[in-house]
Amino acid sequence: MIGIIDYGMGNLFSVTKGLERLEAQSFISNNPEELAKASGLILPGVGSFRDAMNLLKETGLDTFVKQYVANGDYLLGICLGMQLLFDESEENGPAEGLSLIPGKVVRFTGEDNGEKYKVPHMGWNRLSFNQSSPLLKGLEEDYVYFVHSYYAQTDASFVTASADYHVAVPAIVGSGNVFGMQFHPEKSGQMGMSLLRNYLSLVEGKDQA
Repeated sequence: MIGIIDYGMGNLFSVTKGLERLEAQSFISNNPEELAKASGLILPGVGSFRDAMNLLKETGLDTFVKQYVANGDYLLGICLGMQLLFDESEENGPAEGLSLIPGKVVRFTGEDNGEKYKVPHMGWNRLSFNQSSPLLKGLEEDYVYFVHSYYAQTDASFVTASADYHVAVPAIVGSGNVFGMQFHPEKSGQMGMSLLRNYLSLVEGKDQA
């Protein structure tokens, strides 16, 4: 059973519908006691990094998520939820993150060698696989759907897949049992569904171990 963390800024309906298409059981909650019973968690998010962290702290969900991960359980952050996994963001900041993956979230400059480019990064972009990961099992590089103005800067060892948007954008990140996707897998067609399915397989495998 997947728990979807509701802290007031998540794209809950979209993520839930994506899981339903995979016939996965899930529930939405902001209650740490309920979420602790989940076999794996998803941290969605749309909006401001600072506002999201303030809401997580107000409800105690920040502390809960860190303990949940420390216990060896799986967490997947999506879009803003992925950015929250890092140490800090310059959005309305600096603002402190969950520090589950080392790194900083910064804004696209909107300029490349004197040429202006559009911010946010919006639309379909191709993933390039950087290293092996259970999330990529059986998959080939394909397109996914992005909507974001900020991106993570982190060590290459944490970057599973990237996308090129004037800089190398970490698109899938991972550290142990913590994963993040900068794009929206639930809006990314078959590729997105396959990535979510692989995450569910990880969670189910832990249940059966």
